Parts: sequence; structure tokens; C-alpha cells
Amino acid sequence: MAYYTIFLTLLCALNFQTIAESRENNLDTYIVHVELPSTSTLSSLVDDLQGWYQTFLPSSTLSTSLTEEPRILYAYHNVFPGFAARLSPEQVKEIEQKPGFVGIIIGILDTGINPDHPSFDDEGMPPPPARWKGTCQFNSTRCNNKLIGARYFTIGNGTPLDEDGHGTHTASTAAGNFVRGANVFGNANGTAAGIAPLAQIASYKVCDIHCSESDILGAMDAAIDDGVDILSLSLGGPPQDFYDENIAVGAFSAIEKGIFVSTSAGNNGPRPWTVKNGAPWILTVGASTIDRKIRATAVLGNSEEFDGESTFRPAGFPSTLLPLVYPGLNSSNSSAEFCLPESLRNVVLQGKIVLCEVGGGIGRIEKGRAVRNAGATAMILINQQPQGYTTVSDSHVLPATHLSYADRLRIKAYLNTTESPMATIQFKGTIIGDDSAPMVASFSSRGPNWPSPGILKPDIIGPGHNILAAWHISVENNSNTKSNFNIISGTSMSCPHLSGIAALLKNAHPDWSPAAIKSAIMTTADQVNIAGNPIQDETLRQANVFGTGSGHVNILKATDPGLVYDIDPQDYLPYLCGLNYTDRQVGIIVNRPVKCSEISSITEAELNYPSFSVFLGNEPRTYNRTVTNVGEANSVYSVRITELPAVEMSVEPTTLQFSQLNQKLTYQVTLNRFANARSRTIFQGFLTWTSAKYSIRSPIVVSVV
Repeated sequence: MAYYTIFLTLLCALNFQTIAESRENNLDTYIVHVELPSTSTLSSLVDDLQGWYQTFLPSSTLSTSLTEEPRILYAYHNVFPGFAARLSPEQVKEIEQKPGFVGIIIGILDTGINPDHPSFDDEGMPPPPARWKGTCQFNSTRCNNKLIGARYFTIGNGTPLDEDGHGTHTASTAAGNFVRGANVFGNANGTAAGIAPLAQIASYKVCDIHCSESDILGAMDAAIDDGVDILSLSLGGPPQDFYDENIAVGAFSAIEKGIFVSTSAGNNGPRPWTVKNGAPWILTVGASTIDRKIRATAVLGNSEEFDGESTFRPAGFPSTLLPLVYPGLNSSNSSAEFCLPESLRNVVLQGKIVLCEVGGGIGRIEKGRAVRNAGATAMILINQQPQGYTTVSDSHVLPATHLSYADRLRIKAYLNTTESPMATIQFKGTIIGDDSAPMVASFSSRGPNWPSPGILKPDIIGPGHNILAAWHISVENNSNTKSNFNIISGTSMSCPHLSGIAALLKNAHPDWSPAAIKSAIMTTADQVNIAGNPIQDETLRQANVFGTGSGHVNILKATDPGLVYDIDPQDYLPYLCGLNYTDRQVGIIVNRPVKCSEISSITEAELNYPSFSVFLGNEPRTYNRTVTNVGEANSVYSVRITELPAVEMSVEPTTLQFSQLNQKLTYQVTLNRFANARSRTIFQGFLTWTSAKYSIRSPIVVSVV
């Protein structure tokens, strides 16, 4: 008997009247993808394609009554094997019982969720898959076909409700439904939608101001039982050995059951060795900028102008110059430059613009609150050197702008040239088209990966800077709408972007393992910005792989990568034993007894990972990699390598010839240092396999020891 993989996607109609009419008849339009029998092709079935597709429909839809509209609307011949059909929720349920049905559920571990937000409306959503076993712990029936589950744990304050905003933001970023007219203070106005707007969401509240490790493990345990496909965790603690890192332990159990795990890299950049969630079975996501800015320009008394950012856009802010005050100038209070509340108590600020430096243990919005409470009219935030050119568009409580470190130096130079400095701010709104994007955001944590330096982390970067998504309250103090949005930044924002992308890939390739999905994301990543130049970091210099990982995610390329580096969960055991963990420590991670003495251990760089991080001494090193063909059955790939200074790199064989899908071939990479290679130097490059259609790129970083 032939088995078929089936998954349904609700058709996104632009004519909302059509959707409304469908709902009156209790019917919606679905796209049904089917997997062909191994012995068939689409062309071989074309003569009776309609009849073959009809066999997938529930018996209740096989009516020939003239009073019923046809159930199959389109039988697809070329784009993919599948069809569009009119189905009721009950009929969808019946299809779900067929072997191989796949429905994508993203589990969000965060601060809870606001179920009343329109991003979580279930218009156009199918019912939860029959395998879903989760629960809704709201007091009323506030879950639906979009938000199919909501749980709280000991830290949840007795409710899954989001009282912070963070969880609502991340959930809508990953899988929020379409919401028209999304904006913040009129900025970035448009239709908001998550990366996977037709995926379903299960919310697990494990954080308020802080996150509970026991709750995180409890939520991961529950989510695995509930039946999620993707786990999205925009949280994490300091880097630790994996047996002491609860997210790594819980994630291993998840990937063993085919659940993809996406996590934040952390917000401790640009310092090296700060990346979090570095286990190789986890996707570790850094943050990049986007090409949209909410511009607020600082104008000085000498007519110099500096373009900054701020979401808050006051109506009728005067263009006249106001006195500019820098509390840190000639102050004996070391916290004055950061505008801490206590440092402003004896400073006359009424009707003035206050210059504040980023940092000092107080957030940007809190600085503005302190400045406003002290009587000031506006605030100019200036970066310190680590933040460089990364500026953030915040929903400030007063007129403000955030400027770069380079602008800081020029403003301070201006302060030294006049006894009466003046300034104003011009609010210019949304500007699209920054061709320097994507850029690695300054806050995005960097490698090397402390628990396992031989695994390059982060894996990928994705949008995490100035991201508009759903919010739990109105930052504009508007009580007349539930359609509240906010613009915030962090690797917490980039993580759900990748969680949504993983859901799309899982939907397109239900038979792929978490490692295969991860490989597809990494090996197809972009290396250049919109302008076509190498991706930069906050210094405006070319970013290194400890910031970018494999590069910036490219959704379309990841859907069809050509080759993947797959890893079976059992393959991690030799790697873990190679970290010199004890049997007990490895057992904690894999959740069963282990004897490393009976396992042939490997070094970190020998894991079949899509990237290379090698520590090279005087002896040459050789590493094997195995790739699986998921592209074209008959295909030939040739290798291309980047010349590394002071390091010789060779690949054998130089050509990979595939004759069928899912075929596996192995190649070897040998690295040897030249005699003049200095210790404690780091080199980076790429190894790329190319065919007539595909390009599969792996970053290589070599640390000479």
C-alpha cells in the first residue's frame, strides 16, 4: 500500500468578501499538498489527476448534488502535486486522520501571550491537528484555531496572559495572522504578519521579569507531549557546559522526537565569547538590521545634522533651537552622563534638550523617563564605542533620537566650541531603503562558542533590529483598540523569525530532520547586503563569522538547498564523549545511561556540521563531511574553496556526482599550517559546492594554536 504525505495550507485570498461568504457556508479553501508514490511521477498520473486527487477527500465531500459547489477547485499539474479544495472544519479533521498528515505547530516559550490581539485571530485557520494534546489555561475560551494552547507554570502569576509584551511580540513575529493598518505612532504603517502566518501557536509562559529554569524545562517537557513541531525560545542564560544548560538538555529530547529548536544567541555583543545556546543540535540565531528606519534628525546650533532613530513622533514639535545640556559635563557624579534619575535631581532642565549616553545600567526608555520627570523637553541618546553605528528606534516617553558613536564624537566636539549649545529634533518618519542592511547589530552576541569552540556559533543571523510586532498594551495610551504594536530590538526578535522559517521548511519538507532543516538554512545564507557588499558589523567594517555565523538567512534558497548535512541524534554521542564529559554528564543530556568507553569519540570539528571551526596546531587535520542529495537526482557538484593565509586547505574528492535523491556522499577536508603561520591568529573562509543549479556554502574558521 502506498502512503502519502499530506499537509494543508489555508489559501490566502485577497478578496476578503470571498472569505466571508465561505464562512457563511462553513467552508474554506485549502491547498492540499500530496507526496507522490515512489513509483510515480506527476506526468504519469496526468491522465486521471482529478480522479487521483479525489481519493484524498473525505467521503462526505464526494457529493454530485447540483446544489453544492464543487469541492476541488484546482488540480495542480506543474507547480507541485496537489490541489485546492473547499472543505469544512469537520472535513479537514477527517483528512487529518489519513497516514502522513502534517500540521505545523510552533511552541513559544516566553512571557505568555495576549489572546485578544488580532494577530492571533483565527480567520482562515484550520482546526488543530488531531495529534494536538495541549490545553488552554485561560479562564474563558480565549484560545482558537490560531492560538491552540496556552499554559503557565510556577512563574506565571496564575495566568498565561502576557503582562510584559515580549511573548506577544515573539509569537506574532513567528506566526501572527494578517493585520491591516499595523503601525506605531503612525510609523511603519502596513499589514503585519508573522513569518508563517498559517502555522498554529502554543504559548508557554515561563518568564515575567525573569525566567525560571525549572519552568523552562517543564514547558519543554509539556510542549513535547503536546505535539509541537517547532520550539522557539527567545531566552537563555550564560554559556555553560551543556549538561548544566537546561535548554540544551531539553532541546536534545525535543530533536530526538523530530522537533526543531530555535533559540536566541543573546544580547551581550559585540564582546567575543558571549554567544548563548551553543549546543550543535540547536539553531542559534544572531540579530541583523533591516532596511527600514524611523528617522529623527538632531540639528545643532551650528547647523550640523545627525540622522538618528525614534519611534515616538510628537505632533508639532518646535523647529526652534532649544538649549542643549550634557549632565556629564564637569559633573562629579559618575552616573550623570548616563542620565540616572539621581544624577538629574539638582540640574535645571526645564525647556531643554538633554544629551544622555547609552549604558550605565539603565535602559534607553528609562533614561527618557528620568529626563522627562526632571522637566526636560527632549533627549538625544548617544552611543558609546561598543554600540558603534547601531541605533535603535524606541517608543520613547518624550521627543528623542538615538545617534551613533561617530555622531557622539562630533556633538561633544560642538559642546567644546560654544558656551551656549543649542539643538532641536526633526521627526521625519519612516524611511525605506537602507542598502547597508543587513548589518550585524552591535548587541548580537558573538562567538567563539565557549562550551564547544569547535562548533561555530551563532549559526545564522536574521532580522532582530527595530522589529514591529504585536504588543500587549498600547504604547500610545490608546484604549480604543486591541490592535497594539511596538517596535523593539534584540536577538529575541531574530529567533522567532527563524522559528517561522523552520515551520515553513517543515511544512514544505515534512520528512526532513531538524538537522536537515538547520543545514538548509545555514548553507544557503547570504553573505552580502542589499548594496551587494560584504555584510558589515556595527563598526561599518566587514563582519567576521563569529558575528554572522553562516550568514543572513535567505528563505527562498533555504526551501530548495540542493544538499544538506544531516545528523542523526545518535551521532551526537561520539561528539559529547569527545568533549571529555563523564558518562553521567553525557547521560544527563541524552536522558539515558551512556558508557563513553564503548563509544568511538570524535573531536568537535568531526561532527557532520554545516560549518567548520578548527583549532590547528603543527600537525595537519583531516575532517569528513557527508552530504545528502535533496535537489536534483542526477547532479554534479564541484568544490570551490577560499584561500586562507598561512593555511593550506585541500578537499578530496573535488567533484561529487549524484545519481538519485537522498543519496549520501562523503568528502574530506585537510588543513595544514604553513611554517610562517603565527600562533593565536584566526583565519576565515568558505567551502562551497556548486552545481548547475545550486550553491551550498560552509564557513570555515581556523584558529592557529
